[in-house]
Amino acid sequence: MTEAIQTPTFFDQHQRATVEAAMARIIPTDDLPGAREAGTVDFVDRYLSGIDYIYAKPDGSGFEPLSGRSAAAWQRRVELARRKYVDGVRELDRRAQAVACKDFVGLTETQQDQILTELERGVEAGPELAKPEVPYGIEPALQQTNAESELDFFSLLVTHTRQGFLSDPIYGGNRDRIGWQVIGFPGPASLAEVHTGRYSTLDYFADDRRHPQQQSHQGQED
Repeated sequence: MTEAIQTPTFFDQHQRATVEAAMARIIPTDDLPGAREAGTVDFVDRYLSGIDYIYAKPDGSGFEPLSGRSAAAWQRRVELARRKYVDGVRELDRRAQAVACKDFVGLTETQQDQILTELERGVEAGPELAKPEVPYGIEPALQQTNAESELDFFSLLVTHTRQGFLSDPIYGGNRDRIGWQVIGFPGPASLAEVHTGRYSTLDYFADDRRHPQQQSHQGQED
């Protein structure tokens, strides 16, 4: 009998339930699946567990091992994100207790929306959540256009919700490719298809696959 592989986690039960509930309001479930069905909380929980799931190997067989300065930089980045989530969950519960004497997970969806909106706008923020300094000698990216280390908790939560909803399932989210199905993107069966050139996303990013120079030549011939 094959022993099941346990995926490392960071959140305790309450933190996980709180983050999942908040993510479910950022991409809610309506006539289409949302963040909860796509398992976006699994994406961020895996990310915060350590540095073993940062860069997927191109062939989809696992993850690249990190070492040296790269590993140290990523470890600091993950530790910073961990602190933001721990403090962020506490802040959500503090606000929820002020509203209804309950933790965030015990609120109605309308109340949760209210708290997230206030958090986004900085309303009744109280003491600002700590933003520790992070060395920028190496600033790796998670396919995003913002610097994660500069984001506050709410912005980081939104970023990770989007990533967990739309990233390749190898990173722990986009369960059963739900996120891709919602946006009408079939996606590759695995990263290996992309690595070997059997699958391309070009058709989803360009109406005309010809290089501008080719288009120019074609126009001259016409």
